[in-house]
Formats: sequence, structure tokens, C-alpha cells
Amino acid sequence: MTDLRQIDPQPEARSTDVRSFVRREWPYVAILALALFGVAYTTVAGQPIMIYWLLLAPFIGIVCVVTRWHDHKDRETRIRLIWTHVLHWGAVVAAMNLMFVADVGQMMNADARALASLTLLALGTFTAGVHIRSWRICLVGGILGVGVPAIAWLEQSALMLLLVTAVLIGVSVPLWWSDSKDDKSDKKKDAVPTSTTV
Repeated sequence: MTDLRQIDPQPEARSTDVRSFVRREWPYVAILALALFGVAYTTVAGQPIMIYWLLLAPFIGIVCVVTRWHDHKDRETRIRLIWTHVLHWGAVVAAMNLMFVADVGQMMNADARALASLTLLALGTFTAGVHIRSWRICLVGGILGVGVPAIAWLEQSALMLLLVTAVLIGVSVPLWWSDSKDDKSDKKKDAVPTSTTV
């Protein structure tokens, strides 16, 4: 008798889809991850990492140029693309650098400088996406922009979130424990054989 069940090709297709998605979208995911890492590190360490922000902006600029490189066939338009992004990201880096100047830096704490750097990075990324007509770059800029108030809210409400989590765990663990004990006692009752009379 032949086995009518067929091997499901979906897991292979899914792994191929995930791999192709990662290959296609890795620069954008990397930008998001690197930006959020910078904010998280600054928040935990309590010190701004100026060089990190100043290197991240040109990396995003390189991603923007690579994104549209194949759309520009001749040398002149490619040079214009490069110079446009050099000037754009140079302005973003200069604005970030102003926040780390001694006089300005004394007016802001490390968290505020990190969030301001992320805001400038979000604005620069979004406007670069608009210039090159790339919705992915615009989306990354938008996500970075939304991340600014989200991170500020998380920093301010971290203690409240910790307390809410502790209360939820404190309430749910005893309920789960009593339910599991009741299930075990029900199974033991079901397992006890009953004697039958003949």
C-alpha cells in the first residue's frame, strides 16, 4: 500500500522566503538595530558615544547611495547622487556634532543628547528617502522618529512597568500553581481503578 501523505514543501519555501527577505532587507534592519543599540547603550552607560553617531550617519548615506546606484546609468548622474548624499549626511553629522560641543553638551544630559541624535538621524534618514524616492528608507526614518518618544516614555515609566510586571507575575503564578495542582489531583482520581463486582 502506498503512503498517500506527501512531504510538505512549505517549511523549505518558508526558509527560502526568510533568507531572501533577509538578503533583500538587511541594510534597513541593520540601520534600525544600530540606531536603537546606540540609544540603549547611551541610556545604560549614561555617557554619549559621539563617534558612534558620527559613523552611523555616513553608513546610512552609503545605504542610500547603494539603493539607487543601479537606477543611474551614466557617470554624471551617479556623481550627482554621491555628492547629494555627501552634502546631506555631512549636514546631519555637523548638526549632531553641535550637540557634543562642550558648551551645548553641558546644557543637556546624556539621555537627551542620545534622543536628540536619534531625532536628527530619523529626520536625515526620512528626507534622504524622500530625495531618492525609496519608501524603505522613508519607513526606516519614520520608525526611528517614532522610536524617540517611545524610548523617552520607556525611560520615564520603567519603574512603573517593572511594578506592573511584578504584580502580574505575583497574581498569575499562584493561579497557575493552583490550576496545575487541581489538574494533577483530577488525573490521580481518574487513574484510581474501581472494583467491579461479578
